[in-house]
Amino acid sequence: MTRVEIGLGVQGDKRPGEYAKLAAAAEAGGFDVVSVFGDLMYQPPIGPLLEMAAATSTVRLGAACYNPYSLAPHEIAGQVAALDLASRGRAYLGLARGTWLDAVGIDQPYPVTALSEAAEVIYRLLGGRVEGFTGKVFRLAPGAALRYPVQRPDPPLLIGAWGPRAAALAGRIAAEIKVGGSANPAVVPVIRARLQAGAEPAGRCADDVRIVLGAVTVVDRDGAAARARARTEVAMYLAVVAALDPTAEIPAELVNRVRALVDAGQHEEAGRLVPDDVLDMFAFSGTPDRVADQAQRLIDAGVGRVEFGTPHGLTDAGGVHLLATTVLPQLERKP
Repeated sequence: MTRVEIGLGVQGDKRPGEYAKLAAAAEAGGFDVVSVFGDLMYQPPIGPLLEMAAATSTVRLGAACYNPYSLAPHEIAGQVAALDLASRGRAYLGLARGTWLDAVGIDQPYPVTALSEAAEVIYRLLGGRVEGFTGKVFRLAPGAALRYPVQRPDPPLLIGAWGPRAAALAGRIAAEIKVGGSANPAVVPVIRARLQAGAEPAGRCADDVRIVLGAVTVVDRDGAAARARARTEVAMYLAVVAALDPTAEIPAELVNRVRALVDAGQHEEAGRLVPDDVLDMFAFSGTPDRVADQAQRLIDAGVGRVEFGTPHGLTDAGGVHLLATTVLPQLERKP
């Protein structure tokens, strides 16, 4: 197994120039990967990623993730090709079914099939294959081809997924699977088993698929302030991730109370209800030593990449600095 990677996940909510600074600081601080989230109603990730590509030379870069419902596979292929060219071969392709698309009137039929066929279309285009493709969701006419330079025909594929069927798809075709919103070591063997279900029939080894766990991160020398901020962040998606994690035994009454407060716009009040043990399943938070301990537990459980997500600290820049200077040096990352 290759050396465990450390990633930084960035939200698309910043001004031009801020992305370059964050990515350059992450690279200088020892991070291996910088991702931009593809969340609904935030800036499309390609702009920030191209800015990051110009400011860095070694970190891998990618969107976590594109979805093939709001952006067609041929458009995703173009954006990945542009990033790979701009970064001189450092791009990865991130695909997921997407969330909350009903808010903009987009249906998501056949989600696993859509992911599989989207990957097929994208790699056919990047590889210059022109024989066409007809699937259940997507198609390419014979002769359809990209009309611009491509750095690589096969940038590595990451699939964002929790569920058994999508994880099995990752086991069949992906280099990585990202379990978003989790810092829970107990979920790692569950995901590995789900990968195995797809990898074995395809003649692959599930251990060759890198498991990526990423979650909200708030690190600060004021640990109490960091955890209070993280509680507020976690409260906003607790109802979603609690239902996805089969190892999380969280009382339904608690989830419902948190959801009701979030729906009422009372995010801080909702966060105060999140207990310490629940917080630690779904966020990295507290002092640098505490965050390092959480990350090490994931590494020891077999995670191939730990991704520290937004907001990083009480400020983005401060959080990235603390992660680089006080968290990463504590981590044992040898295979």
